[in-house]
Amino acid sequence: MQGLDLPLALRCVLRRRGFTSRAEAETFLSPGDLPPTSDHFPDLTQACARLIEACRSRERVAICGDYDADGMTSTALLLRALAPLGANPEPAIPSRMDEGYGLNPAMVQRLYDDGVRLLVTVDNGVAAREALDLAASLQMQVIVTDHHTIPTERPPMTALIHPATTPDGSPYRGLAGVGLAYVLAHAVAEGMNHPEAIRVARDLFCIGTVADMAPLVGANRSWLLDGLNHLHRSECKGLQALQRLAGLGERPLTAEDIGFQIAPRINAVGRLGEPRLVVDLLTAEDPDSAMALARRCDDFNRQRRDLCDAIEAEAVALVEAETSDALPSFLLLAQSHWHHGVIGIVAARLMERYHRPTALLAGDGDGCLRASVRGPVGFAVDRALSNCSELLIRFGGHPAAGGFTVKAEQVHVLHERLCEQADGWLITQAKGRPVQPDALLQLKDVNWDLWRHLQSLAPFGIGHPKPLFWSRSVNVEERRDLKGGHLALRLRQGDSERRAIAWRWDSSAAVPDCCDVAFSISMNRWQGEQRLQLELKAIRTHTELVLINRGTRQYTARWTETSGLMLTNREGETLQARLKQEESLTSDDDLARDKRVIQLMEEACLGLGLRP
Repeated sequence: MQGLDLPLALRCVLRRRGFTSRAEAETFLSPGDLPPTSDHFPDLTQACARLIEACRSRERVAICGDYDADGMTSTALLLRALAPLGANPEPAIPSRMDEGYGLNPAMVQRLYDDGVRLLVTVDNGVAAREALDLAASLQMQVIVTDHHTIPTERPPMTALIHPATTPDGSPYRGLAGVGLAYVLAHAVAEGMNHPEAIRVARDLFCIGTVADMAPLVGANRSWLLDGLNHLHRSECKGLQALQRLAGLGERPLTAEDIGFQIAPRINAVGRLGEPRLVVDLLTAEDPDSAMALARRCDDFNRQRRDLCDAIEAEAVALVEAETSDALPSFLLLAQSHWHHGVIGIVAARLMERYHRPTALLAGDGDGCLRASVRGPVGFAVDRALSNCSELLIRFGGHPAAGGFTVKAEQVHVLHERLCEQADGWLITQAKGRPVQPDALLQLKDVNWDLWRHLQSLAPFGIGHPKPLFWSRSVNVEERRDLKGGHLALRLRQGDSERRAIAWRWDSSAAVPDCCDVAFSISMNRWQGEQRLQLELKAIRTHTELVLINRGTRQYTARWTETSGLMLTNREGETLQARLKQEESLTSDDDLARDKRVIQLMEEACLGLGLRP
């Protein structure tokens, strides 16, 4: 990584994320051209030919979307792309409350009775066997674009555009539903030699991809790098209105702007209202109409925030009331009056709070409950649900999140089965909430030059998160508890002071006077002023000792200027070593030549903040 024009801490970030050479890192930072999509998606040519036929004959095409931001942006993208190409596309999105997720038989029958013979699903459909079987029996053609798990027995469909059908290592493997819709729209527009039909498609791709928390690598990163530079000047009147409401101004947008300002306003509608509102917003041509629709989205978002806070408070109270000494390895909480639309958000919050896979269940009528599940890194939600399939009426999802419907009388048995699967995962986890920083960073090095270089690694998200740094021996000079349960600190390290904030902080948790902190770096804009701040992810009491566990063995490590590194085992035997910042460890002890001991000493150096 030598020669890469980045500060040492950022070079360490890339190295620890698997980049082993300067050339590999430079390719990631400045991606080249992507391979032709037709070479990676086996059914793309067939799907494209059928849609070109529909465009040329002005055929009606139902775009069957989902009610989250990915599904709604995918629907709007294809509506905006296919209409100017000659087709007659129309949206068909199920109601979250009345119909549940994805393509269903009632929707298929309704469209058939209305004369529609061609369906395109976006962000759903691959597991909708009953609906697809019905469509096949009615001789309807269905092009499925989806990124959720493909069932072992694939239902009948005209064509499948799915990341899992691409070759291993394909840059298209991480596409969300909106990315697949973009692939399809681009292929059709290119096949008809009308690239202007998808002018807004890249903008909607950016919104849906970030909102769905798709991995920001491969094609997602390439297209986002290009799209984010132009998104603030989008021709889409609905996006213009959302940006104005969010106060984002005329500057280029970041993935964080989408994730925290635009996506929640879109998602809130699918959770609490009628998804058609967002589709109308994103296809509106009149600025005044677009602003009116955007304000309605804003209203839903305020309702969503209040509802989430209320359900979270109730859920936390249930956990603390029903749990004696130890939490179950899988949290499962059910209340019939909870709102289906927001239980996924609350499940994610509880997962973060308790570091366990979490399911929240709400009443669904006829003695059934409908659930949203969220899982920490390393626990595969889709696999866990699949292993309980005989207990479930319906289920789906991917490794990080999922959903299911279950009979109320099966909930207890289901919880036991899910706990059995989570037990093995939990054994591998450290006590408390594990945090793994990317690199050591002194507070004096948090400056505008570092910020400028940090932006070259963006956009950040799933698969490429915002770098997490840490600093040792930081003094807390000032503490303020803010409205909303947030914590503001003024930190000092040597002669350097920096402001820090911890969002959704547990006010009962102690903040030691001298601590080690893990943080990301953000820019705070307030009343025309810009300044850097640390966003705290974890705080621990600072000690001069570091404990290292190796199976049943435990070691303590410390550093002094006079003795250097001292590594001590339980028997009290001590190994000493010296090092310079960029040099290898040196020791007179013969044990220091053993590779396992060298690895142990290097880990001690990292824990003591002696290596970046």
